[in-house]
Amino acid sequence: MKTLIALVGCMLLAGMAGNAAVIVYDVNLSGPNESPPNASPGTGFAMITLDTVANTMRVQVSFSNLVAGTTASHIHCCTPAPLSGTAGVATTTPTFLNFPLGVTSGTYDNTLNMLDPASYNPAFVSANGGTTAAAEAVLFAGIGAQEAYLNIHSQTFPNGEIRGFLSLAAPEPGTFLVAGIALAGLIRRRRRAA
Repeated sequence: MKTLIALVGCMLLAGMAGNAAVIVYDVNLSGPNESPPNASPGTGFAMITLDTVANTMRVQVSFSNLVAGTTASHIHCCTPAPLSGTAGVATTTPTFLNFPLGVTSGTYDNTLNMLDPASYNPAFVSANGGTTAAAEAVLFAGIGAQEAYLNIHSQTFPNGEIRGFLSLAAPEPGTFLVAGIALAGLIRRRRRAA
């Protein structure tokens, strides 16, 4: 019986990992996260959702209290070491399509087709295999290795007013709840059958 429970548990976890086509990262943005750090009172939060099957990247950003109007926003990759340093712009230049510019607070939500050259800085594609598929692989690996950061630039801070490194988002508590309920149901059925 214990072997059956362990086997079912492993199958549930493997099933969840095997369907990991969608991977969610999040990031808190601030001036102290910049390189070099700054004293901006601006803050922000972003959620980046990668779909490795559909080859898309959804970018959701909210920000407020910047000291000057925005001039650009994009993802930089790949730094030489996780969670530190700087890197060139990987995504759309000069900024994400339709990112709110000239404002000190706002929101943004857009899904990029990562097989479309317009989703990248052309220099990033050239430096990373010359194709969008190769650039996507490098960018997604850099994001997974915490070597990519989202940056919001402003008129006062042209090199970046707030930024943060992308980190794997914590799984929703419901994920484990559903797996637990399914496992409990299987155990109950197994006991009744015995």
